[in-house]
Amino acid sequence: MLSSLIDAFKVPELRKKILFTLGILALYRFGAYVPVPGIPFHEFANKFQDSGVSMTMLDLFTGGALSNFSVFSLGIMPYITASIIMQLMQGVIPAVGRWAKEGETGRRRITQVTRYLTLALGLINAIGYLLLFKSPQYGVVFTDQVPEVVTDVLIVFTLVAGTAFIMWMGELITQRGVGNGMSLIIFVSIVSRVPSAIFSSVNLTTDTGMGIAITVLILAVVLVCIPAIIFIERAQRRIPVNYAKRVQGRKMMGGQSTYIPLKVNAAGVIPIIFASCLIYFPAQLAALFNVGWLTAFADAISTGWVNWILTIVLIVFFAYFYTSMVFNPEETADNLRKQGGFIPGVRPGSATVTYIKNVLHRVTLPGGIFIAVIAVVPTIIFFFTGNQLIQAFGGTSILIMIGVALDTMSKVESQLKMHNYDGFFK
Repeated sequence: MLSSLIDAFKVPELRKKILFTLGILALYRFGAYVPVPGIPFHEFANKFQDSGVSMTMLDLFTGGALSNFSVFSLGIMPYITASIIMQLMQGVIPAVGRWAKEGETGRRRITQVTRYLTLALGLINAIGYLLLFKSPQYGVVFTDQVPEVVTDVLIVFTLVAGTAFIMWMGELITQRGVGNGMSLIIFVSIVSRVPSAIFSSVNLTTDTGMGIAITVLILAVVLVCIPAIIFIERAQRRIPVNYAKRVQGRKMMGGQSTYIPLKVNAAGVIPIIFASCLIYFPAQLAALFNVGWLTAFADAISTGWVNWILTIVLIVFFAYFYTSMVFNPEETADNLRKQGGFIPGVRPGSATVTYIKNVLHRVTLPGGIFIAVIAVVPTIIFFFTGNQLIQAFGGTSILIMIGVALDTMSKVESQLKMHNYDGFFK
């Protein structure tokens, strides 16, 4: 791997993309520590420590920006929520579904609507956080040097502008950098919380030696789980395909055999991200309305057996949903027919479509259940132990980190192979 990284920096084009990506991510981390104007930083930080579980999880996905009440406090969640809504709308609203099939033009329309929806959600979240932090639960007194309404407008505007800036940075990484920008921002947010989580784990008990032993044990379990997760992420079911021989001009075409690769986890980390956003969406509503029963409901589904069941169900659901969005059996079968290909023992046409659908459903179920179990088990352990390292290195965090890392490495590897260098996966 080290030699592959060295080779990556030998390619000028790839080196520029990597450095550009690292620069944007460094800018994102810098913004996580720039507080909004008019906030008493230390007073707010002390009161945020007593927040509920739901707010702590929201802070994890913002990389600590929420606990600092920085310009990036809203994080990437408004964009992810807007993306979920647009994905769902493709199956509900015919016009949006047509946009998805119109190629680049349709994707631009969907992207534009997603941006506007992100700003609208960001505005709602910003107002909600402002009302929450001014409520008796926190009682934060903002600067009184200017009228209160001016301070409120300035804070809301800063938070929404921060969300727009994060969205812009993510799109810049996707277009000019390496990997998916939004995924990398979430990746960096989670990784940034690991050092403080390790420190908290060591000092969880009065016995430092015991704290170190527990921390080492957790890290060892994580290292053991990583190969199993990578195995599932790379696993695929291969459907054999044969091509009939045909004559074109004076040449004999076809006759070869290949396969259709169906990944066990074709949706990647998207089901986990979507499920997490939906589960912690009530926490965002609670921040907006500051109603007692809604806050209690948000905390209830953010921890305990309700959270575990909801997480499993939503992850499996989104695994099926997103796989059906990115893989179209009808289109695959039609392409096979046009190219003279067929699956041995299966008739072309509707029979091929049915066969591919059945295989896809059978493959997606174990993949969805696996990532759901990996996401839930560490959460259960954290519920009974209170160890923050388990929360930072929870199943959701690990799957997101590994999935994003593998996706980014695959993109770098494809660039290396274009220049005749060995990639990461030899």
